[in-house]
Amino acid sequence: MKDVYKILVRPVITEKTDIQKEKNNQITFEISRDANKIEVKEAVEKLLKVKVLKVNTVNIEGKPKRLGRNTGKKRDWKKAIVTLKEGDYIDFFEGV
Repeated sequence: MKDVYKILVRPVITEKTDIQKEKNNQITFEISRDANKIEVKEAVEKLLKVKVLKVNTVNIEGKPKRLGRNTGKKRDWKKAIVTLKEGDYIDFFEGV
């Protein structure tokens, strides 16, 4: 198994993911591009000590960007939407 700290890159914290967290008990992470669902599930359970019911993964293509006449694009990345067992939760910014 790969290093769990290399599988989970960072949590994705936006308004949409905050709503998913409250309504559906789902947490979103940016993950390594070569990680699969099984590795993500094991990494979340080991690192955060919660029970994972389901993992959905999505490959996100980088958006095209311009700076003056120069064009480029943002990097491609992969995200995982992790559904937690009822009663389990992860608090990133609770009480701040």
